Amino acid sequence: MDTTSTKKKVLLVEDDTNLGLLLQEYLNHKNFSVDLKRNGEEGWHAYNKSDYDIILLDVMMPKKDGFTLAEDIRSQNTEVPIIFLTAKSLKEDKIKGLTLGADDYITKPFSMEVLELKMAAILRRTEKVEVVPTLDQYLAGQSTLDYKNQKLYFQGKGTPLTTKENELLRLFFERKNNILERETALKKVWNNDSYFTARSMDVFISKIRKYIKEDTTLQIINVHGLGYKLVENEEA
Repeated sequence: MDTTSTKKKVLLVEDDTNLGLLLQEYLNHKNFSVDLKRNGEEGWHAYNKSDYDIILLDVMMPKKDGFTLAEDIRSQNTEVPIIFLTAKSLKEDKIKGLTLGADDYITKPFSMEVLELKMAAILRRTEKVEVVPTLDQYLAGQSTLDYKNQKLYFQGKGTPLTTKENELLRLFFERKNNILERETALKKVWNNDSYFTARSMDVFISKIRKYIKEDTTLQIINVHGLGYKLVENEEA
């Protein structure tokens, strides 16, 4: 029976020829369909020519590094899963990768079986039936979150949001004037509460504070030991 149609399409961008070919062969054997590219520019061209179910990116590559390529992809697509495969193990690099919208960050050397399991878990999560929120829009202070279209509006000005920013803001707007626990936010937006993901969320909180700073009726405060609270003041 032809199972080609059931194969998940993978874009693998890896400049290590041996590792790239090994990964391509292994994943093809595991019923994935893998396009292998050698540098960031080749990866960018391939991305623009085809639709992929998941993207695997090396970080240190010629012509266009993995972080830059991920930024370019995220500027067009906030949904496709991205996993970084890298020899860079510094905490700052992991935080940067996750902040750019990556779903995981795997340090070389790694087990191909572990990579396959992580890919399968991410794909299962992204294939879940989408739960339609109670509202398409949420209000707080003088701001409106257009959840459906991923934009935050204040006085007619719309700020585009990434998927994770959109989800995090929805949690704040739903719970305005109530505590949003860190663990709750991490599990609902990132699906895990690891140390590195928690550091990534702190970066997102800083971004959101900048987004709402013009609305003087809103303020995000830290609640020590618990999480955060979006405080809505009636008067500016």
